[in-house]
Amino acid sequence: MIDPSEMETTAMGACLQPLGEFVSGIGMDRPLASYSRIEVLTLIDVVVTAYQGQMTAEHERMAARDRAFLQERLNLQKGRV
Repeated sequence: MIDPSEMETTAMGACLQPLGEFVSGIGMDRPLASYSRIEVLTLIDVVVTAYQGQMTAEHERMAARDRAFLQERLNLQKGRV
């Protein structure tokens, strides 16, 4: 990823725990080259799922904040009319 945003960097950090749990479950002493195809695909799935989950949660948080702001603005406008 070239020049990740703060949100993307945070999402990458959210991958560390699930990644570590997966790797420790199959053996941290094993080199990546010894992983089976299924293990590599699972590793990718673990990381992508954690990354997407964090990005989704942050987008939902931002959308809720924006909805609250817009609702407040609408309420203010209704009070003026």
